[in-house]
Amino acid sequence: MKTVNDILDIKDVCECNRCLGSKTLHPQASLINLENPDFEENFVKFEFYAILLIEDCTDNCNCCGRRDYDFSNATMVFLTPGEVFRMNTENTLPDKGLLLAFHPDLLFRTTLNNHIDNYTFFFYRKEEALHLSQREKSTVARCFDAIGQELHHDIDSHSSTLISRLIELLLDYCSRFYERQFITREEKNKAIIKKFNSFIDNYIASGQMQEGKFPTPEYCATPLNLSAAYFNDLLKFVTGKTLDEYLQFKRLEAARQMLAKSENTPASVAKLLGFPNVSRFCYIFKQITGMSPNEYRNSRN
Repeated sequence: MKTVNDILDIKDVCECNRCLGSKTLHPQASLINLENPDFEENFVKFEFYAILLIEDCTDNCNCCGRRDYDFSNATMVFLTPGEVFRMNTENTLPDKGLLLAFHPDLLFRTTLNNHIDNYTFFFYRKEEALHLSQREKSTVARCFDAIGQELHHDIDSHSSTLISRLIELLLDYCSRFYERQFITREEKNKAIIKKFNSFIDNYIASGQMQEGKFPTPEYCATPLNLSAAYFNDLLKFVTGKTLDEYLQFKRLEAARQMLAKSENTPASVAKLLGFPNVSRFCYIFKQITGMSPNEYRNSRN
């Protein structure tokens, strides 16, 4: 354990247990009951995976991004190794809840090790937390109970596999619950996509696509005040398209609008939209629309 610039750096699971007054049942995994954790430091950094189940996020607390269209029974935050966390300006960790800590080495030779990065909510911001209904909270509690029971079992050759599978089950449920949260945030999400469309339209109109480079997820997410991971998942859920697919769609949409104006030629449109050459533009445009750019242009003029 080391304190640097007001950050409590917790190196491993055993150290985490000592800091939070919990018994170490397994050196690479622990389920810790949070009861008014007392840290002098304002921030904490876990050098391992950490999942927080927060039960004291009050109605007027928006530190985890909850709004009046979200459930309020409990909140979950997912942290990757080395991520710095602070609950709010008053508390380093939540006053009430559970902390599931597990070291990446626990996953060695398990199926979860191969795809844990696919659980993209580990890369969301704290303000993009998961807010649970009562039924969802009960499901999560059962998963935690099962993990806790396995941690109390004597360590043997099956322990890492079984613990990782139970964690994987928990993460699969959280994937389902995040999709539900996208549904209950439907109107908010439409507003975000509308703002994104305006941003991309301005990006194209300004000629920034001329070099053929699409904006990165980070570049698109920043003006929306979202993490790149959350933005990617939101866009895919709402539109059914990845960012690259959606930008291709927007580029072809812009091409149609430009070709509808008689002063724009296929060559000028191809250049402005960053196609490598006019032949490539004509090929892609015909593949999508069934017409060549000149045929489309003539039909509109």
